[in-house]
Amino acid sequence: DPRGIYTCTMGGQQSPSLQVHYRMCQNCIEVDAPTISGIVVADVVATVFLAVAVYCITGQDKGRMSRGEGRAPLAACRWGQ
Repeated sequence: DPRGIYTCTMGGQQSPSLQVHYRMCQNCIEVDAPTISGIVVADVVATVFLAVAVYCITGQDKGRMSRGEGRAPLAACRWGQ
């Protein structure tokens, strides 16, 4: 445990004290290059999958008409006449 107050003595003179706080991580995991690359690849695959799903879902609505399509246009109103 490196916590504590440290001083340095050199040539009979003492330096100002230095207090060291050290905290250990309880639930840490080591992240190395293969882990990071796996996370990046999984993120890209999930993004592509989501993009394809959105494309497929929105592509199926082409056969239906929206509420405004197919109606006769409204006559233009002229105010003051």
